[in-house]
Amino acid sequence: MAVPKRKVSKARRDKRRSSHWKLSAPTLVKCPKCGEYVLAHRVCAACGTYGGKQVIKVED
Repeated sequence: MAVPKRKVSKARRDKRRSSHWKLSAPTLVKCPKCGEYVLAHRVCAACGTYGGKQVIKVED
């Protein structure tokens, strides 16, 4: 059975694992109607459209 020659230090181990848990920023797209930035596949909060259709009524 293989046995490690030297113990890997906690610092070295954690440095190696540091990039595994990075969070990515959410992808934002411009609304085709009003130009506001919104999360993809969600109703625009500014104008209330989704997929080119009026989905919700937004009061000014």
